[in-house]
Order: sequence, then C-alpha cells, then structure tokens
Amino acid sequence: MRIKKTEIITLRVTPHTKEAIREKAKAADLTITDYLCYSGLGKEIVRVEGLEQMLSELKVQGRNLNQLTTLANMGRLTVLNGDTLVESYGKIYEQLRELLKTVNGAPQKR
Repeated sequence: MRIKKTEIITLRVTPHTKEAIREKAKAADLTITDYLCYSGLGKEIVRVEGLEQMLSELKVQGRNLNQLTTLANMGRLTVLNGDTLVESYGKIYEQLRELLKTVNGAPQKR
C-alpha cells in the first residue's frame, strides 16, 4: 500500500543549486521530490544501469520456461536437459536477488 503524501516542504535555493539538484535527480532516474527525500533521509541512491532490461528479460525467460513446462507436462513436448535449463534460470535469479540485496534500501524506480 502506498502512503499518500500530504505534507509540503518549501525551500529557497539559487538557480544554480536548483539546476544541480534537477540534474542529479535526472541522473538517478528519480523525481526531484524522491531525490530530495532519499538524500535528506540519508539513503544511498544506487543506479544500476540495465537492471530494468535485465528484469524484463528474466520475466520473458520465466514465461518461456513456464510454457515449456506446461507443454512437457501435457506430453506435447519432450524437454532434453530440462534440469540444466531450470538450474541456469535459478542461477540468474539468485544473482539478481544478491544484487538487489546489495542495494537494499536504495530507491528503486517504480
């Protein structure tokens, strides 16, 4: 459940500072609000390049694995080295879990 944001904080900065904050938020792929909140709360902002594409590919591979499993269970397909496929998929999943544990608490783009 997402908590509704109801409070407002106003601050004055120079145009130079505003632009620097805007650029840093953009580089972190965050809104200015999220960037300032994470920074103000002392949370480390970690940007993992390519993570979204990797997670997307992992989902696709998972769907493919599910489809192959379904067809194999129906007897419509014989999977050779299926255990190797499942093991490889599991290793990729575990590596991603470890990566996310390393950056646990860092903001994730929603």
